Amino acid sequence: MRIVSLVPSLTEAVAVTLPGVLVGATDWCERPAGLDVRRIGGTKNPRVPEITALAPDLVIANEEENRAPDLAALRAAGVPVLVTEVRTVPDAFRELERVLTACGAKGRPGWLDDAETAWAAPPSAAGPRSACAADAPTADAPTAVVPIWRRPWMVLGRDTFAGDVLARLGVRHLHADHPERYPRVPLAELRDARPDLVILPDEPYRFTADDGPEAFPGLPCALVSGRHLTWYGPSLAEAPGVLAGALRAARR
Repeated sequence: MRIVSLVPSLTEAVAVTLPGVLVGATDWCERPAGLDVRRIGGTKNPRVPEITALAPDLVIANEEENRAPDLAALRAAGVPVLVTEVRTVPDAFRELERVLTACGAKGRPGWLDDAETAWAAPPSAAGPRSACAADAPTADAPTAVVPIWRRPWMVLGRDTFAGDVLARLGVRHLHADHPERYPRVPLAELRDARPDLVILPDEPYRFTADDGPEAFPGLPCALVSGRHLTWYGPSLAEAPGVLAGALRAARR
């Protein structure tokens, strides 16, 4: 098989499971370290002629991360494209198995089994609780706002994978019922909501200790790995423990 991946988390999943099948990946595909494949542009601006020149058996993509016109151009050039849709943790497990099978895997990799086990009874970001992984956060669960961009400020809204991750860790993010999936919300409105926690991932915007927390004086801020919050791949196995630990520490 010759595979081109347009999604960083899928790149990692395929490269770890099926070494050697990837022939192309985006400039943003940083995992696994040292991946030696042709770089074909970004997730939003892949260079279609370069992809077709690689003669891939399959291009793997995602309905949110990649643009429909680019995928249509690949199909028009005769390149098969598999498009994933991942809005929840169970979606991730289902789609990962589908992708890996399409790429030639003969069975489920161990890391995928480990990830499902980890999410079957995830730890709580609020402290110890009984195991009930699929439950929604309770009314007294810690609340959060989750910026993903600034200038303008944008936050997690409804129906997102990262939002489902947080819900399964017992966190109630305050824009989960917003009509938009990634709404723009004025900074003053985010502050006035007085969440228990502001969660600042390092992607897509790279929030850091010096860029983000200063906008929320008096509010606990948790700097978290975007790979653990938003990626669906091998990182899923460690994400529950890493994220829950980071969120608990920020509230102490």
